[in-house]
Formats: sequence, structure tokens, C-alpha cells
Amino acid sequence: MTSAHTTAPDAAQTRDDLGRLRPDLVAAYDAALPGAHAAVLTRLWGAIAREPIPGLGARTPRGDRLTVTLPGGGTLDGSRAATAPFAQQAADLHGPDGTITDPVHLARITGMDARFRAELANSVANLALARADAHPTPTLKQLADDPEGLATAEQSVVDGHPIHPCCRTRIGLSTEEVLAYAPEHRTIVELAEIRVPDDRWYGEGPPILTVHPWQRDHVLDRHPELRPTGRTRPARPLMSLRTLAPVGRRSQHLKTAVDVQMTSAVRTVSPAAVRNGPIVSVLLHTLATDLSGLTILRETFAGAVLVDGEPSRSLAYLAREAPRQAPGEVILPLAALAQPALQQDAIDTGFAGDPEAFLARLAATVLPPLLVMLHRGAALEAHGQNTLVALRDGVPTRLLYRDLGGVRISPARLRDHDGFSLGVPTLHGDLGTDDPDQLRTKLLAAAISGTLAEQIAVLTRTHDIEPSRLWRHVAAAAHDTYARLGPGAAGDAARLLDAPLPLKATTAMRLAADPLDDVWTHLDNPMNGLR
Repeated sequence: MTSAHTTAPDAAQTRDDLGRLRPDLVAAYDAALPGAHAAVLTRLWGAIAREPIPGLGARTPRGDRLTVTLPGGGTLDGSRAATAPFAQQAADLHGPDGTITDPVHLARITGMDARFRAELANSVANLALARADAHPTPTLKQLADDPEGLATAEQSVVDGHPIHPCCRTRIGLSTEEVLAYAPEHRTIVELAEIRVPDDRWYGEGPPILTVHPWQRDHVLDRHPELRPTGRTRPARPLMSLRTLAPVGRRSQHLKTAVDVQMTSAVRTVSPAAVRNGPIVSVLLHTLATDLSGLTILRETFAGAVLVDGEPSRSLAYLAREAPRQAPGEVILPLAALAQPALQQDAIDTGFAGDPEAFLARLAATVLPPLLVMLHRGAALEAHGQNTLVALRDGVPTRLLYRDLGGVRISPARLRDHDGFSLGVPTLHGDLGTDDPDQLRTKLLAAAISGTLAEQIAVLTRTHDIEPSRLWRHVAAAAHDTYARLGPGAAGDAARLLDAPLPLKATTAMRLAADPLDDVWTHLDNPMNGLR
């Protein structure tokens, strides 16, 4: 996970940089800083409350408060409501030295290391910068009329990861580079084309590597044998910054390598991803052929420079199908639909202002194809960034899935599925598993505890609805699907509807020796007992 690039401006450095780069944003940045501190603090407080953070003692609920015993003695006391995933409430946090408003201070007194504290400070700074430069959320009509509406929707997501305290951490990017490359700043970047010697190229097609400009400026100087062709192409960064939509070419997205830490991971393209992408794309596309409500956005090409005989994770890229948006249709990531303004637009446009009808239709669109794919042998990590929904007149009509690195494939389930005619391909890395718990956890943590729970959390806040009324519709979609799948899916059904729900423990993962190893926490299941 370690990156050689450690630039990490904190709030003060970012403000100084803005005075030189964007003086027009300084006042808005100052105004946004308290809210950015509070947002990151609430995310960290939630992680402390529910995740296996090393060194922390007992967590004791006391009415609407929670008390946590600190490693060196003393306690934290804060709002219980603010510990829920996707909470917007102030943490109202108190420690041995009084009120806590700075997440860096909270990390210090809970024994978290200096590097993580620097990441939190950088997250606060970049979140405040994003909010200072934010534009009004686009409407569904504006997105439908926009030839590049998907990129516009993705660039409208300001706050980043909804539960990770490093929601806007970009270790390796200066303030100037954040403004130049980050999607929330609505930028266009010039992707470079690099010629690779034939004997150093992995992949089909000509030996031309597509490189992000940050990677060109910070990594290519170590590889003098790689020569720029002089050709570039403009592209708009999508939610993940290193995945981009070429301007004027709506059929393709490009996933590039960027040696920058965002949230917990350095965003390179692994050798396993290069080898798996096109093969797994064919597998998933075949598996979903008869599911009219699900489109797999296939990774059609992967290329990399060979270093010591292996594809280099820093010198690689993937080409992926872009969604095809029909006339009158809007396609957007579910993370974008969780923005209150866009969610309310869909409710008003498609459901005459009825939030329950909206959620029922969304659950009926999202959940059935994901549960069927799990039953057949493919657990899709359907979180809000890589799972897209198509809306027509505000009504969800179909699901689209992209980015195959988090998928888990069960060879045994594939062989048991009558409709699957392909042989099971060789899978690289950790994609292959027949462990039912791993398969179920991968899907449920993303799709239920993540994607649908976020939609419900927003509806609960904006419409003052009892959450159980909304979860009932999710349970109904699951029951209907499992009734069609029959008794062979009983184990999957019980795990979804009756057992505690898994949620990725993002802060515990970040603090672990290997932040890419999954760590899970578990939440009470709001669908338990709902029929």
C-alpha cells in the first residue's frame, strides 16, 4: 500500500495554496472548514463505535449517548445517533480534555498513528475545498439533456466515500493537482499516449499505454525507455478520479493507474486486474444474458508494461464499456442518486412525491438481479460508485454494474447453474472462492449495508420516515426473488434476511498491516422478522 508520493496538504497549507491558485475560493473554503471537520469527525466516531479498532476498550451505551474507554485511560462520550452509518448528526463528542471538534485530535487520543492522522487532515482539507467549489446538483432533466450526463452526475458527488473518514484523502496530490484532476472540480484532463517497446508490452493490440497526466509527471521519468507519442486525448474524471470518460467518445471509459492513495488504497491497476478483466467480463456477461434488468459493463481491453516479466501495476490501464443511454433515459451511479436533491427529483418526477413508492421500485430494480447472480455464482460488490441505475421519468428501470476487481466468483456454483455453458476460467488473485460466507458477505456489505442503506438513510432524514417502513420494501423484493429461486437459495436467503448484516470496517482496514485485506463489522439486520 505504501506510496513513494507523500504530499498531503492539511487545512492550513491548502488555504495558503488557494491564496495563490484560486483566491476566489478562499472565503468559501473558510466557511466550509467547520462542516468538513464535523463530517470527518462523525465518520471517525462511527468507526470507533462499531469497528474492531486496536487498543480501544469497552463501548457502553447510556441512553442516547455512547461511552468508549480509551487506551491510556479516560473515556470518550458522544452521540449514539451519530455512530450510525451515513449519519449527518454532529458527534457532540467529549474526551478527557473537553469537547472534541477535530478528527485529528480524536485519532491522537485513541492511539491512531501519525500517518493516519495526516490522512485525516488531508481529508478535511480536500472536503472543505470540494464544498467550497461545489455547484448546484443537476436535475434529472438537465442530465437527460446533457450528452455527457453520466460524467456530469458523477462529478456532482462532492463528499466522497459516505462512511470512510478518509473520504477525500489524496496522498500524493498537491492542492494544485487536486484542482486539476479531481472530479468534484469538474475538470477535463489530457490523457497521454506512451509508446512501449514490443518486448515490454502485455496485452492485445498495439503497444500504446494510456497514462494519466499525474502518472506521466511523477512516474514515467523512472522509465526512459517509454516514449510519449505526443498524442493526448481529453477526458473527464469520474467518481474514482483515475477512471475517465473520453470527451466525445461515449462508448468507452478508461481506468488508469495513479500512484496516489485515495481512501485506503493506492489506485494502481494490479496484474490480476489486467489478466482478469476481459475474461471475467465474458463470464459475467454470459451469466447475466437472460437478466433483462442487469447490464454488465465489460472490460474490453487491458494493457500493461512488463517490469521484471510481470505487468506493472503503475504502468497499466483498462478500457471498459460505457453505459448506453437511451433517449429520455438518465443513467447515474447510486451514490449520485443518494444526493438529496437528485433523490427528491426522482421521487417528485416518477412517484408524485411518494418516497416509499420510490424506494420500493428502487429495491425491486436493484436487488433481484444481484441475488440471482449470487445464486448462480457471482457475488458483485455492488456499492454506490460501481453500481448504476437507469431512470426514465424518474422511475428506476434497470441496473448496470462496472469495475470487476471486487467481484467474487464461485466455480462450484457456476458448474451447478444449468444455463452456464462456459467453462470456469483461470482466475487470478482473490476472485475465486466457494466459501458461501465470503460470497454472501461481499454482496451484502456493499448492496444492502452500503447502497440501499444509504438511500434509506437519506429518505429517513429528508422525509422523517420510520426506517422499518422502508426496509419492508427491501425485504419484500428479497422474498419475491427467493420464492422464484426455490429451496436451493435458502442459505443465501437466511443470510440476507435473518442474520446480522456485514459492513466493511474501513478504518480498521486502513489501520491494519495490509489495508487491502477485508475486515468486517456487523450491524443489526433491519429486515429480521419483516415479511
